[in-house]
Amino acid sequence: MRGAVLYAPGDVRVEEREDPQIIEPTDAILRLSASCVCGSDLWPYRGVEAVQGPSPMGHEYVGIVEEVGSQVSTIKPGQFVVGSFWASDNTCELCQAGYQSACIHREPMGALGAQAELLRVPLADGTLVATPDVPADDLIPSLLAASDVLGTGWFAAVAAEAGPGKTVAVVGDGAVGLLAVLAASQLGAERIIAMSRHATRQQLAREYGATDIVTERGDDGVARIKELTGGLGAHSVIEGVGTSESMLQAIGATRPGGHVGFVGVAHGVELPVEGLFWSLIHLHGGPAPVRRFLPQLIDLIWNRQINPGKVFDLTLPLEQAAEGYKAMDQRRAIKTLLRP
Repeated sequence: MRGAVLYAPGDVRVEEREDPQIIEPTDAILRLSASCVCGSDLWPYRGVEAVQGPSPMGHEYVGIVEEVGSQVSTIKPGQFVVGSFWASDNTCELCQAGYQSACIHREPMGALGAQAELLRVPLADGTLVATPDVPADDLIPSLLAASDVLGTGWFAAVAAEAGPGKTVAVVGDGAVGLLAVLAASQLGAERIIAMSRHATRQQLAREYGATDIVTERGDDGVARIKELTGGLGAHSVIEGVGTSESMLQAIGATRPGGHVGFVGVAHGVELPVEGLFWSLIHLHGGPAPVRRFLPQLIDLIWNRQINPGKVFDLTLPLEQAAEGYKAMDQRRAIKTLLRP
């Protein structure tokens, strides 16, 4: 099969990889209908994370089940399925509490390389959720978004306790941040402030429910949020970047008693514990338990109540994956969808 491999910073190649096989009786093999490039893929692409030799890339995926192991009981060949970027059994105590990304048997899908034609999915019964039928082609981008960025943005909004009567501020205008705006809107937030300097992303944020746009960053961004909230700060703040600047901006923009939901993959972030002590805010986040939300998100997408697939503003054949990475790195694209 063909698949994307990262050899070194800036060096993505699509080449022949060995077809995946059933290894464990709980595995499934998918023929992928679509995959994509994630913002977190840019960390190793930019050299911020070390590249340990040629590495298969990609952890977001949708497709048709081709084969299942002998112990797979609920997922069947021929079904169209959506899966999370963590494989999980969905039965352990942590999964049952809604934290499938901390499953005691979890496996990272990124190590298996979903930017490819085929994919092995461990723990198939717990990881995969089937759609009611094979979807119309125009629903595939939105279902793919549910595999990570929509589920991650949704978890961020839930962790920040976005809801009726709340003012929500979103730090980050990538796909996760934009879909956190959508999630906050779906959860009933009264006011949603999107922090963005890019006109196209601002426009999509407004389509998804943003009521205000703040272009300032850092201390100026915090000051602007407080100005918009009577000097108090937002009730709920979502951090979707993973840098010290974004995290400090999120913390600073939160009112006492408010909640920060942080889902940006952290790189070099150090929290000011003394400042947190006096802030009286709540922090909750980490790798999103996307599997918790998949049934609900798939239902919303299937019934065309939400359209998260709009975050894919560049669609390329798998063979042009390198251009997809470059476009996102240069911020010419919000998110690249790859068609095998």
